[in-house]
Amino acid sequence: MDRQGELKEFLRSRRARLSPEDVGLVRSSGFSGRRRVPGLRREELAQLAGISIDYYVRLEQGRGGHASPEVLDAVAKALRLDEFERAHLYALVRGEDVRTVGEHQQKVRPGVRALLDALENVPAYVVGRRLEILAWNELARIVIADFPALSRQERNLARLTFLDTSARQRYIRWHEKAEDTVAFVRLDAGRHPDDPRLAELIEELNSQSEDFRRMWSQHVVRDVTHGPKPLFHPLVGILQVSFETLQLPDDPDQAVVAYLPEPGTSAAADLRLLAAKYAAP
Repeated sequence: MDRQGELKEFLRSRRARLSPEDVGLVRSSGFSGRRRVPGLRREELAQLAGISIDYYVRLEQGRGGHASPEVLDAVAKALRLDEFERAHLYALVRGEDVRTVGEHQQKVRPGVRALLDALENVPAYVVGRRLEILAWNELARIVIADFPALSRQERNLARLTFLDTSARQRYIRWHEKAEDTVAFVRLDAGRHPDDPRLAELIEELNSQSEDFRRMWSQHVVRDVTHGPKPLFHPLVGILQVSFETLQLPDDPDQAVVAYLPEPGTSAAADLRLLAAKYAAP
């Protein structure tokens, strides 16, 4: 990934979503006049952050050097960045939270695989770098995707979300799922800007999915780790489930994702039915 280009577009997109009125700047402050583009101008952002316009321009163009935490915090505050956007800004400017990228394949510990198998009536899988699916249990195979039938390259949540035609039926809130997926891929790209396999994934999705291309251009970054995520299975209909993400302490790039039945719904019984119906002989 071109870190300078990403930084430039990210800061531009964050400026574009704010107006002078949003941040308390009045038209009489010297920034009146017709606006050619929406959002805050560079000079307005510099004023809010308490830095010179020349320095902010250099920063936005990736020429700001090793900007201090105080400057980045001021810019983040002026742009009203949330915790994920702030971390993304730091990663792009200072290389912080950038984890070492190795070409080795991520391994799932036997104990984690045993944990997945113990969740007999809960779909669960392990997701790793680039949203690659590293391991799964039987219900995840039944409800999410037939992972054993897919190639290693195809076992990827981003590819499944945008390139698998059944995804829009599987995820009841597909648009929400898709936006969260794109936001995490961009967050991952900020952490690992020199990962060639991630760059290939982004290029593939940009070229093959108009929806991904549109969402990618919005420069949203976030990591949604829990919440309602209803699924659909043709045998039982809608499964009212919520997901929880548990990051593995010995590998921050691996996490267990489990889909839990919502209390007061038929989801628990439906999942037991699916587990019994499709159980391997």
